[in-house]
Amino acid sequence: MKARRPVSARPATVGGLVHHGARSFRAARLAYGHGTSNARDEAAYLTLHALELPLDAPAQVFARRVTRRDAARVMRLFQRRIRERKPAAYLTGEAWLGDFRFHVDQRAIVPRSHIADLLHSRLAPWVPEAGRVRTALDLCTGSGCLAILAAHAFPRARIDATDISAAALAVARINVRQHRLRDRVRLIRSGGFAALRGKRYDLIVSNPPYVTDAAMHRLPREYRCEPRIALAGGGDGLDIVRVILAQAARHLRPGGLLVVEVGDGRRRAEKAYPRLPFTWLDTGGGGDVFLLAREQLAAAAPATRA
Repeated sequence: MKARRPVSARPATVGGLVHHGARSFRAARLAYGHGTSNARDEAAYLTLHALELPLDAPAQVFARRVTRRDAARVMRLFQRRIRERKPAAYLTGEAWLGDFRFHVDQRAIVPRSHIADLLHSRLAPWVPEAGRVRTALDLCTGSGCLAILAAHAFPRARIDATDISAAALAVARINVRQHRLRDRVRLIRSGGFAALRGKRYDLIVSNPPYVTDAAMHRLPREYRCEPRIALAGGGDGLDIVRVILAQAARHLRPGGLLVVEVGDGRRRAEKAYPRLPFTWLDTGGGGDVFLLAREQLAAAAPATRA
């Protein structure tokens, strides 16, 4: 009687690979939040990327059989994700915000912001006509993603994008070039508004560092792969936010708007600035983003002084 061959544990389909990856990720207790929020979506993203399949592939793709070589390529990526505990975006060299692809590496924070969704809708209804925005600023630009989204949302606008990190600006430069926006997006190295004397804008957006000191100590390994300077916001997470609130009015044109993301810092911001009439925007994802008009900031100037 012939001995039976051992049954291979190698997944034979795209869907099988996704299932294997999700199960492995849950067992390894990975952390998410850099484009996906759970093990299944993370495994699907890495599988589709490794197999060079579109991220919006139809359901029938997951029944497709894969070669041994292709399966091995996917499995190696899974193993790196578990062993290195890096965000998937750093392993693939890309991150997506909606339909927009961005280059990313460990010189800059992984692109993610609830402001991105607001820019997709051109900040309606607060900006009634996209053409009214002629100048915009992305403060703490990191990879340049919000500056690029702003350029697409407001096609008549010129965008300044600043960051204190020269390394992050190098990543932003790659993205600006790849999106063919070098004639509309200007990258500037600056801590806060320091290099922008005399500049005024119709719109300022910012996704600044806002993680509290206590939360920084509890960050999962995935988040500690990112530049600390892009995350750490001081004792209450509002160090950079205070600078923005103190100085934004003088850099906004009449009727100009300030839009800032503060993560879970809504209550801390309201407590620190009880006189500011924050408008908290519905991002649909739980991230706290406020909007203030120049006139509101100017009226509360003593309360917002750094």
